[in-house]
Amino acid sequence: MESMGAIGAGLAIAAENLFPPLPSEVILPLAGFTASRGDMNLAAAIVWTTVGSLVGALIWYAVGAAVGRERTRAILAKLPLVKMGDVDKAEAWFAKHGTKTIFFGRMIPIFRSFISIPAGVERMSLPVFLAFTGLGSLIWNTVFIMLGYQLGERWDTVEQYTELFQYAVIAAVVIAAVVFVVLRIRANRRDRQERRESGRERARHRAGRPRDHDPR
Repeated sequence: MESMGAIGAGLAIAAENLFPPLPSEVILPLAGFTASRGDMNLAAAIVWTTVGSLVGALIWYAVGAAVGRERTRAILAKLPLVKMGDVDKAEAWFAKHGTKTIFFGRMIPIFRSFISIPAGVERMSLPVFLAFTGLGSLIWNTVFIMLGYQLGERWDTVEQYTELFQYAVIAAVVIAAVVFVVLRIRANRRDRQERRESGRERARHRAGRPRDHDPR
């Protein structure tokens, strides 16, 4: 940022979108602090970090588009706990709520990077994708840059609170994953039990059916 200014901040955010372990919650407040010292223009920092977000999002969108819907479905069909009926529902849900998902997803740690992949898989309209990605990124970037700008040398205080938010998101994802696996295993066991009972019933029905007599 010191050598390249706002463009450097934009490049850092583009890299953060591609490699989520690079935390925007540190990069953005630091950009705000740099602007507060007069070493970077505040408006330029907001603009260029938003451009960086769009560049990173477009790369993930291209990845999703390259994989494509059919390949994605083929991969999911091979996973042991995935039902294609659920995949169909997820596709229908994304088709209905995709724009809101992209917008709000840009403001959720971890998801903010990878939310672009399903948009690419579903070939969401590129202008629509860019508009909602840009708007969500603009809000997220502006909030954190302004926090760093206002806090000055205490810009790193922001990270303490955003870490709690990130841990809460991770915990929610883990809990949801565990609940999904448990419920799916139970459902699979119930389905197998019902199929076995149905098979036994058909076998008993065939065994009890009177045989046709030869008219000769």
